[in-house]
Amino acid sequence: MAEKKESQVARWDPFADLGLLERWRPFREFGDFPSRVSRMMEEAFGEARPSLLAPKVDITESDDEYAVAAELPGVKKDDLTLEIEEGVLTIRGEKKEERDEKKEKGRRLERYYGAFSRSFSLPSDANADKVEASFTDGVLTVSIPKKPEAKPAQVAIKG
Repeated sequence: MAEKKESQVARWDPFADLGLLERWRPFREFGDFPSRVSRMMEEAFGEARPSLLAPKVDITESDDEYAVAAELPGVKKDDLTLEIEEGVLTIRGEKKEERDEKKEKGRRLERYYGAFSRSFSLPSDANADKVEASFTDGVLTVSIPKKPEAKPAQVAIKG
């Protein structure tokens, strides 16, 4: 009787071959220079880029007011504060992580959690005493009216 040969299938993992190829790094001779310069700039001038948690905002102007709309998904109203001090509007808050570790079998986190802050200098014609804010569906809307004298006045022309 003829022996039956088992056929073997070779598995190919295309990503395994990537480790065999050396990545071309044209600036390798500079070593750690770019990150050292970046650290020095941050130490001298503070963090230049906004935090990953800093809310994205839309800022608009009309004849009567300025408006700031900040996206804050997953943030509760009680975890937000809005301050105006010396002509600077600051939005502060915290996005808290709520999960039950006892029920988890695995974990992959792509969202960011923690405290955040975002500040904006108000224009000189902003009326900081009459600012109003509302928070609906994860969007903080801040209305900053303009001072009455800042509005353009119509002057009648006599003929």
